[in-house]
Amino acid sequence: MSVPDAHLSDKRPETERVGFHATVDVRWSDMDVYQHINHARMVTLLEEARIPWLLVDGRPTANLRHGAVIADLHVKYRGQLRHEDGPLDVFMWIDSVRAVDFVVGYEVRARGASLDTPAAVVASTQIAAFDIDAQRLRRLTPEEREFLVSWQRV
Repeated sequence: MSVPDAHLSDKRPETERVGFHATVDVRWSDMDVYQHINHARMVTLLEEARIPWLLVDGRPTANLRHGAVIADLHVKYRGQLRHEDGPLDVFMWIDSVRAVDFVVGYEVRARGASLDTPAAVVASTQIAAFDIDAQRLRRLTPEEREFLVSWQRV
C-alpha cells in the first residue's frame, strides 16, 4: 500500500491540505556513510513525528500507545535529506480508517520547505489496534474512529 500521487500536498489545492505538522530533530547518528538519513532511522523519525499527534494524553487515540501494531510500512525516497536539513517538517494525515486499523500518510521535507515543494520522503504506515492481554486485534472505539476520520483526506 502506498500513498497515491493525488494525496500528495504538492498535487492538491491549499484548501484540501488536511494534516498535522510535526518537526523532528535529525541526530548525527541518523546519517549513513553517504551522508543522508539512513532508512531505519527515517522510520524512527516517522514514529517520533506521529507520537505528539496520536499518542499524547487528551487525544482519543492515546490508548493506542498501550496496544497497537505496525501492520505495514512503505517509504519512498524522492530526494535526499541530510543532517543540515533538520529539524525536518513531517506532514501527516489519515489515508483510510477501517474497523481495526488505519493508515497514516506522511510527507517529509527539509526545514522551511513549503508544502508546494515536492516531499523528499513519502511514506505510509498501517497501524492496527491490538489487545495485549487477549493477544488479538481489537476494534477501534467510536471515539478513536471519529478522531481519525477528522484527519482523513477524501
